[in-house]
Amino acid sequence: MRLVFAGTPDTAVPVLDALLASRHEVAAVVTRPDAPAGRGRKVEASPVAQRAAAAGLEVLTPARARDPDFLARLREIGPDCCPVAAYGALLPQAALDIPPHGWVNLHFSILPAWRGAAPVQHAILHGDDVTGASTFLIVKELDAGPVYGVLTEPVRPEDTTGTLLGRLSRSGAELLVATLDGIEDGTVHAVPQPAEGVSFAPKITAADAHVDWKLPAHVVDRLVRACTPDPGAWTEIDGVRLRLGPVSLDAATSPAPAGPAAPPDLAPGELQVSRHAVLVGTGSRPVRLGDVQAPGKRRMTADEWARGLRSGGPVRFG
Repeated sequence: MRLVFAGTPDTAVPVLDALLASRHEVAAVVTRPDAPAGRGRKVEASPVAQRAAAAGLEVLTPARARDPDFLARLREIGPDCCPVAAYGALLPQAALDIPPHGWVNLHFSILPAWRGAAPVQHAILHGDDVTGASTFLIVKELDAGPVYGVLTEPVRPEDTTGTLLGRLSRSGAELLVATLDGIEDGTVHAVPQPAEGVSFAPKITAADAHVDWKLPAHVVDRLVRACTPDPGAWTEIDGVRLRLGPVSLDAATSPAPAGPAAPPDLAPGELQVSRHAVLVGTGSRPVRLGDVQAPGKRRMTADEWARGLRSGGPVRFG
């Protein structure tokens, strides 16, 4: 089939690579317009745009998918189908109607669970043991179209959104190619989603990523992993924001030669600094800090960071 692929972030690049290696023809790519990125906030093309340009593909960057010039160009290209992975914008009916086989989205959840912008983050945040990916036909209602195919993926105890999404993007790319093969061959047919089990995964903001140390340790752990790498979990100390990497729930076990010890009794947000670990109190039991990053500083281990703390009296996160 002749395809126009829609995607934007790094997550979508393995999907584009899989399409380029498939039996189908990728005629063009649709992606979000250039935007500020990185620590310097320099305006850059999206990762998908960069990969597409390297492959010699036409890159379309409409500000809105309903723009008449974009719709006209899409009709000129004449795709049979438009596969999508993490495009990041809503598609109007005028665009959905152009390809005969519609727009087929790769979504990183087992639909109808976790419809929306942040399915992997919400799977980790809510403690799901298993997640996956689905391919479905895009309709006007958010992530509600009939499903072509599904795969499952266990959520590992140490998974962050970054690691889990990395695995799903690779396996999901294979699922999307297989779906397109089946659509062309007439061997795959979309099945309506069940009415039961619908849940939603709205975007997680920086405000959502603020750690509340009064929550139980396992909830703090899930929040930090769900927000890694983006938007980045954070806390405050002396009015300064500190970005947090994943924490460890194994605070009762010391890496020191002395071996296991009972976890200390710390108030929520209270720190205990030793030569081997930095522990923080939560609403249940302490967690061990991993990497941290202060504004304008490099990422470092918690014990490296703690060497610069003031001495005398208890230290507590706000």
